[in-house]
Amino acid sequence: MSGIVVKSFGDADELVTFDHGHLDLIKTSSLVLGWEVLEPGWRWSTHVKPIVGTEWCEFHHVSIVLEGRVGLETRDGDLGEAGPGHVLDISPGHDSWVVGDTPAVLINVQGALGWAKAPETGDRVLTTLLFTDIVGSTATAARLGDRGWKQLLANHDETVRNLLEMYRGSEAGTTGDGFVATFDSPGQAILCALGIAAAASGLGIEIRAGVHTGEVEMAGHELRGVAIHLAARIMDAAGPGRVYVSATTADLATGAGIEFADRGSHHLKGFAGARQIFEASRGQA
Repeated sequence: MSGIVVKSFGDADELVTFDHGHLDLIKTSSLVLGWEVLEPGWRWSTHVKPIVGTEWCEFHHVSIVLEGRVGLETRDGDLGEAGPGHVLDISPGHDSWVVGDTPAVLINVQGALGWAKAPETGDRVLTTLLFTDIVGSTATAARLGDRGWKQLLANHDETVRNLLEMYRGSEAGTTGDGFVATFDSPGQAILCALGIAAAASGLGIEIRAGVHTGEVEMAGHELRGVAIHLAARIMDAAGPGRVYVSATTADLATGAGIEFADRGSHHLKGFAGARQIFEASRGQA
C-alpha cells in the first residue's frame, strides 16, 4: 500500500455488537484499531464472558480512554481505574467495567481484532511454552529513572529476541517486562530460558522463567488453552534467576544435556490439585 488512506470509524470495516456496547473496527495496512463504546452498567464478566466462554478476558489490550471511566481487575486481584486521557495497558487475564453513569469511549490500539466475539475453531498443536518476567522491575525502574530503565529494557528485549532466534523459538507476545514464546523442542525452550537468565544477570537484573509443554489452540496469531495459563503459573512459582519446568516438559527433555532438580509439588492458582515442578540447569560437560 502506498499513498494516503483516510478512514472513518463512522464507516468502519467491521462492527461488533454486544449487550451494553459496541466496537467499530478499522483495518489499516499494519493495525486494527477499534472505537469502543461501553454503556453505564456494562461489565466484561456479565456481558462478554458468555460470548467468549473464558473465565477472564484473555486479550492484551492497549487503549486510550477518551470519555468516561473504566474499572479493572486482574486474575491476581490487582485493581485499577482509567479515565479520559489515560493510556491503558492490561495483560491477558482481567475483568473490566464502566464506572459511574457516563458511557466509556476508548480507542483500542491493540487487542481489538477478535475481541467480544465467539472464538473460531482453530488448529490444536502440541508446543512448548516459555514465559519470562523481570524480577523486581518496579524497584529497578525507580532506581534507574525513566531513561535508564527504558535503555535497560531495550537491551533486555534485544537479548531475548536474539536468543529466541538462536534456539529456534517464536515470539508469541510480551507482558510489559517479559516474553511469551513457543518452541517445537522442549530442550531448546529450556536452554533458551537458561540463556536468558544468564544474559539478564550480565545486564544487572534477574528474570524468572516457566516452561510447559501442552496443546494450544492456534487462532490466527493468538494462542489459547489451559497450557498457556499453566506455563505462566509455573513461572510465577520460580524464584529470581530460576527456570522452572513442568514434569511433562522435564520428561520430554531427557537427554538434552539438562539437569533437573525436584522442587516438590505446588498448588498453582486456578488449578486443582498439586503439580510437580522441577528446576532446570545446564548439565555438566
